[in-house]
Amino acid sequence: MIDIKQLAELQKKSKNSFAEQRKLLKKVMAGNVVPCSVCKQPLFLITPQNSNKSNHEYSGIRCKKGCTDILLDFV
Repeated sequence: MIDIKQLAELQKKSKNSFAEQRKLLKKVMAGNVVPCSVCKQPLFLITPQNSNKSNHEYSGIRCKKGCTDILLDFV
């Protein structure tokens, strides 16, 4: 069973993680150079027009090595 303090800590971590990912998305989409936190290569944006679904390369943000791979739905 999870207690209230553990739940509050989990919610706080989740909120902070979401905020960090949102900042990262904004920076990459604005054209800023953002390095991958693992391999330090620049992250790049793949739009739906540039995605290659036959190669399983869907729209999102990723690095060349695939350490960072954030799938995005464009509306």
